[in-house]
Amino acid sequence: MSNPPPPQSWNALIAALPSPHLLQTWEWGQVKARYGWQPIQLVWRAGADGLPSLSGYTHEAGRSALTQQPVLAAALVLQRTLPLGGFAVRLRILYLPKGPLLDWANAPLRRRVLDDLRTFSSRRGAIFVKIDPDIRLGTGLPGSQDAQEDPLGEAVLSDLRQRGWLFSNDQIQFRNTMLVDLSESEDALLAQMKQKTRYNIRLAERKGVTVRVGSPADFGLLYRMYAETSVRDGFVIRDESYYHTVWQVFDGQRSAVSGQLSAVSDQPSCEPLIAEVDGEPVAAVVIFRFAGRAYYLHGMSREAHREKMPNYLLQWEAMRRAKAAGCTLYDLWGAPDVFAESDSMWGVFRFKEGLGGVPLRTMGAWDLPVSPLLYRLYTHTLPRLLDVMRRRGKAQTQKVIGGA
Repeated sequence: MSNPPPPQSWNALIAALPSPHLLQTWEWGQVKARYGWQPIQLVWRAGADGLPSLSGYTHEAGRSALTQQPVLAAALVLQRTLPLGGFAVRLRILYLPKGPLLDWANAPLRRRVLDDLRTFSSRRGAIFVKIDPDIRLGTGLPGSQDAQEDPLGEAVLSDLRQRGWLFSNDQIQFRNTMLVDLSESEDALLAQMKQKTRYNIRLAERKGVTVRVGSPADFGLLYRMYAETSVRDGFVIRDESYYHTVWQVFDGQRSAVSGQLSAVSDQPSCEPLIAEVDGEPVAAVVIFRFAGRAYYLHGMSREAHREKMPNYLLQWEAMRRAKAAGCTLYDLWGAPDVFAESDSMWGVFRFKEGLGGVPLRTMGAWDLPVSPLLYRLYTHTLPRLLDVMRRRGKAQTQKVIGGA
């Protein structure tokens, strides 16, 4: 693309669509571009005949879309080409993280977008395309009195199945999450928390836990704390350079306004919050914000002073700051696939539930096999490769901890 558009135009465009998501922003595409992915922006505009028309996104197109032609849908597409050892083919895959963005209740539009994605993927020579938009299947704990099902989810799933899409065995993002409605007053937010959660927030304050806003100078500290957390809790993280890249790219937007809390905007940002006891960092969160929604993507803590409950105060401060910045939703980023005590995330779920989080159940990731034979080869080979990579990643993280 010879004349790439400014990120502000793309972000403003998608912020105006239904359910805009952080992972569809220009910045997320730039992060992934540093790690082997090629970001491609697509838009669907209303044509002269009133039907949606797919095109690529350039500076001129973005300006036109924002000021003249209505944009009906958009998607950040990540493309990756993988050499397959021992074979003469190269595997090209496409992924739309939390996309595409459109009014999914508009049946003709969603069918047009799905059909266009098949054509686009075929022309690109992809073996498959993966999507995982936040299509709501329901809210609330399944089987509970507060659970509500959404018929739109079933309608979308029906269209996907009719067009050959398959529920993916490789769920890149969390299928479900927990949301807190920040439109309530602070007193109401506290009231809807579990009693034990409110007690722990007050305990942290009484025990001298303080929270400060972090800066790029803290990125090394944040990663070391994150690495310690991953080893202790048994999950795998990426190397330090990856998180530095993510935090630096999104922190650039916050720095542009001198680090001040800004009114909710159509430009993304991130903000580290660090809990300390007598000046010693003991826990932290990195909160991202975009288009009225705050995302708790990264949380980390140390063994020191855990009895002072710094994580509870951190979450409360994150909510307060997100609300002050104009956000109306706080996304706690992740919930069990199956809401049962046997799920490995049950303890995390109970913590987030205590904060007032309400489960949002979505359809998860779906794949369209453009080349069924190569798709089967890929889905059988990749899981074994990922297992090897995860083991190596865990070993590398343990080395970081040992050398810290």
